[in-house]
Amino acid sequence: MSSPSSAESVLQALGITDPSEIDLEAIAWHLGVRVKFCNLDGCEARIIGYGNNAIVRVQQHSHPRRRRFSIGHELGHWHYHRGRMLFCRSNEIGDDNRTVSHVERTANLYAADLILPRYLFNPIIQQFTRLDFDAIRKVASLFEASLTATAIRAVNSGYHSAVLVCHNRNGRKWFCRSSDVSDTWFPHNDLDYESFAFELLFGGGNEEKHPRLIGADAWFNRRDAQRFDVHEHSVRIANDEILTLLQIIDDGMLAD
Repeated sequence: MSSPSSAESVLQALGITDPSEIDLEAIAWHLGVRVKFCNLDGCEARIIGYGNNAIVRVQQHSHPRRRRFSIGHELGHWHYHRGRMLFCRSNEIGDDNRTVSHVERTANLYAADLILPRYLFNPIIQQFTRLDFDAIRKVASLFEASLTATAIRAVNSGYHSAVLVCHNRNGRKWFCRSSDVSDTWFPHNDLDYESFAFELLFGGGNEEKHPRLIGADAWFNRRDAQRFDVHEHSVRIANDEILTLLQIIDDGMLAD
């Protein structure tokens, strides 16, 4: 395993050996940061610091797991961007979209490492033989993390060959793939009408489907995609947003 990140080093210095011990407010206090929950207008969280101390204000009406990520995000700013006053919008915290600024992406990565540290996460995720949202939910519950953040970390862990794609009604919003999947496997911008993701997004249904086999050409813009199948598992994560896990089941897709 690679050396621990800055966030993971904080956890290890505190002797944290189990997901249940990751108390974000206590960790913030250890780092000289006080957390306050309150009503915020126009942003999800913000941090104001002076010297070695700071106050993080977090939107109190957000989901508890969302608040945890917001605290981790602001602690990322405290670690990397101390001396700047930052107002973090809800569409920047936890978003894996490449259009998000480098500053916000850096803070998001720090939060992911703090809430889903690899030295605890990897031994758990590698126990699952198939990566789908049933597995992701179990792991997310252990770490009190969001489904999206857990899915991103699972795909990036490298233990499963998979692609994670997020769509809204305007098309593909972002995607990530495991390191063993070639960048020639590039997801379509628009959803195929035969996919479960299309049905969930445009069909008006809310019922989640079981993972199923579907032709890879429904998802990927590559000439030989029709030769392969993938496991698709799609879930609704917002009114206008669908998250899809595509597990690669044919080693021929990994040959590049």
